[in-house]
Amino acid sequence: MNGPTGYEAEGPFWDPRVRANIHAAGAVLWRPSSQDSRGIEIAVVHRPKYQDWSLPKGKLDPGETPIMAAVREVGEETGLRCRLGRYLGHVTYPVPGHRRLKRVDYWAAQVTGGDFTVNSEVDVLHWHPLDRVMDELSYPMDRQVVRAFARLPAHTATLLLVRHAKAGRRDRFDGPDDERPLERAGSAQAEALIPNLLAFGAEEVYSANPLRCVQTVRPLAEKLGTDIVLEPLLSETGYAADTDGARQRAASLVSDHAVRVVCSQGKVIPDLLAWWAKKDGLTLQPARNRKGSVWVLSFVGGTLVAADHLDRSISTDVVPG
Repeated sequence: MNGPTGYEAEGPFWDPRVRANIHAAGAVLWRPSSQDSRGIEIAVVHRPKYQDWSLPKGKLDPGETPIMAAVREVGEETGLRCRLGRYLGHVTYPVPGHRRLKRVDYWAAQVTGGDFTVNSEVDVLHWHPLDRVMDELSYPMDRQVVRAFARLPAHTATLLLVRHAKAGRRDRFDGPDDERPLERAGSAQAEALIPNLLAFGAEEVYSANPLRCVQTVRPLAEKLGTDIVLEPLLSETGYAADTDGARQRAASLVSDHAVRVVCSQGKVIPDLLAWWAKKDGLTLQPARNRKGSVWVLSFVGGTLVAADHLDRSISTDVVPG
């Protein structure tokens, strides 16, 4: 996973050469303040097993992505539904009593519903203002994750930019290239995108007009019960013919009211992101932009403030089944 806002815990137990063999995910869970109309509150949970106060988190189940695990763990530990936002990075630390390292990936997550109920893992949930939450957390690493969260406003608009899934080789398709369909592996990628994109609150679906782009987001659109809006300017042909118009159209799809998914192509996405990042003063980290991968773009007042590339985090290969 890449992202200019990414965080990686450093300290006496952190070694970038050592790979974690236990994987977990969690969130900085937040809601608008009940006391301050301009403020927010962050959830801190008490785990009686450890007698600590921490951010909600937990281990990945086999065949589960970190994104899906983050949403599930928030639900299981707090009873609350949430919508993920920007990626906050990961921490890596040794598991006491074992020769194992645990990696925990974190996202910002806004509460969207539900109520806390006492459960087998958590007996108390407290909400704290951002400026007081540090003193309530038991672990320095949790405080460092909250600092990563606090570097940008909690309220961000999200645009999900998807590169179409696998569609085989162009030279092996007998027909117009825009009609080249997904191959079997691509169809599987399209289905796998559904829960991961829904974790970010996906609501509306847009796509460049080539069939392989439309087929990549069709399962999501069917799940949502919505139509796919075609965007010819965001195809490789349309982008090359009217690059400025295509960039402005992409920018117009950013919304404070809806999380939109846009599927485009490999010769569009890198240039579009480079333009966006340069315009708004953001440094992008390198990304392979593989087929079926996703960029989570976060905006404040129409300005791009974070761009997180999801590749590893939408893979079910993180934890062996």
